[in-house]
Amino acid sequence: MISKNIIEAFIQVAKDKNIDRKELAGIIKEIFMTLIQKKYGNVDNFDVIVNMDKGEIEIYQEKEVVETVFDSDFEVDLETARLVAPDLEIGDPYIDVVDPDSFGRRLITYARQTLNQKIQEFEKEEIFNDYAERVGEIILGEIHQIRRDALFINIDKAELKMPRDQQIYNERYRRGDSIRAIIKEVRKDKKNYEIIISRADPAFLIKLFKTEVPEIEDGIIEIKAISREPGDRTKIIVESNDKRIDAVGACVGMKGSRIQVIVRELNGEKIDIINYSSEPQLLIQRALSPAKPYHVELNQARNRALALFEDSEISVAIGKSGQNVRLASKVTGFEIDAKSRSEVEGTSDVDLFLVDVENLPTRVVNILVENGIETVNEVVNTSRESLLSIKGLGEKLLDEFLEALHEEVEIEEVVEEVMVDVSEDDDETAEEVEANTDQDEKDSE
Repeated sequence: MISKNIIEAFIQVAKDKNIDRKELAGIIKEIFMTLIQKKYGNVDNFDVIVNMDKGEIEIYQEKEVVETVFDSDFEVDLETARLVAPDLEIGDPYIDVVDPDSFGRRLITYARQTLNQKIQEFEKEEIFNDYAERVGEIILGEIHQIRRDALFINIDKAELKMPRDQQIYNERYRRGDSIRAIIKEVRKDKKNYEIIISRADPAFLIKLFKTEVPEIEDGIIEIKAISREPGDRTKIIVESNDKRIDAVGACVGMKGSRIQVIVRELNGEKIDIINYSSEPQLLIQRALSPAKPYHVELNQARNRALALFEDSEISVAIGKSGQNVRLASKVTGFEIDAKSRSEVEGTSDVDLFLVDVENLPTRVVNILVENGIETVNEVVNTSRESLLSIKGLGEKLLDEFLEALHEEVEIEEVVEEVMVDVSEDDDETAEEVEANTDQDEKDSE
C-alpha cells in the first residue's frame, strides 16, 4: 500500500533527522494538502488525517447531496450518496473517502523531495529558535569560509556570520582557525535566517570580563560604562559594591593575570580600567588617563567639560587621532575639550562657556547658543556683521552684551580662574587606569 510505504519512508527520514512524530505528521499532512491542491484545484472541502501508529493516511472530501450534480468536486447525487448512507436526504453533507493511492506512484518521489525540503526548513527554524535564546552568549567555532564582506563559522549544523564591521580590523583570519565571538543577534527574513556574531561589539568585551572576573559575574563589581574602538583601545568604568574589594585591582588580577587573558584574546587591544566616582570632575580626570589634567571645568547643563594639561601632557591626553579624549568623552558622557597650558596662557581665546559667565544678558546668551555660538572664544572669532545677522540680535542688544562680556571676562582674570590645580587626593589614578603596563606616550605619536 502506497500510503503505508510513504509513512514508513517518512518515519525513517525523520528518525535520521531527529524530528518528533507529531511534527512529522504535520509535515505529511501539509504535503498531501499540496497534492490535493494540484489535483483538484482547491483544498476547501478536504481533510487529511495521518495515523502514525497504524501507518495510515486518510483523506476525506465533504460534498453536498443534490438532485443534479453541477460540480463533482463539491456535490454528489442522492442515489450515489445513499449507496453509502441510505438515510441521507437532499442538502445533507456527504463524506467521500479518497484513496491516497489515487495520486499515483510518483507520489513517493515527490513526497520524499518535499519532505527533505520541509525538514531543512524545520531544522533552520530549530536552529533559529535555539540561537535566538542564546543572544549575548560567547561561542567557539571554526572558520570554514572567508569572504570580503564576512566570515562564516560552522558549529554543528549551524552557520554563523561575522560581518566585516563586527570583526577586529587588525586581526587576520584563516580558514580552519578556531575563533571566539559573542552572539549579537539572530535575524529572520522570510525564509532566510542569519545568526550574527561579533568580536567588535562592546558586549563581547563585557562578557570576557564576566568570564575572567568572578566578582563581576557575582554582582560585587559593576560595569558602569564602556567605550571601545575595537583593536585599539577601550575605556571601562567599574565600581565595587563591597568596600573591602578594589574594583580596579580585581579586574586587573594578581600581577595582571586577569586583564592579560582578555588583552591576549583581543590581540593586544589596550584596556583602561577606571574607578567610578560620583564626582564628574574626578571621573573625567581618571578617564583621561594616562594623561592627568591639572584643572577640569564643567558645564553640566550641556554635558561639556574643559580639561587643561601641561604642555608635555597634551599629546598623550588627546591621543592618536584624538582617540584618548574621544573615548573619555564617550565613557563619561561629557564632551571633553582638551587644551594645554600655553594654549590658555598665550591667547585670550579661553573656551569659557557663555552660560558659565556671570551677569551676561540671558536673552542674548540663549540666542547665541541656539545659533551654535556657545563659548567666549566663538564670540570673539565671529565678526560683528555675522552676529548682527542672527535673528533677534540688534545693535543695541549686541552692544549691551559685548559690554557685559568685556566687564566679566578679562584675560588676566580668566587665566587666574582656570589655572587652579586639581586636588592631589587621587594619587591612585595613574596606576589604576593603566591596565596595560606597556601603555605609554606611543599612542600619541
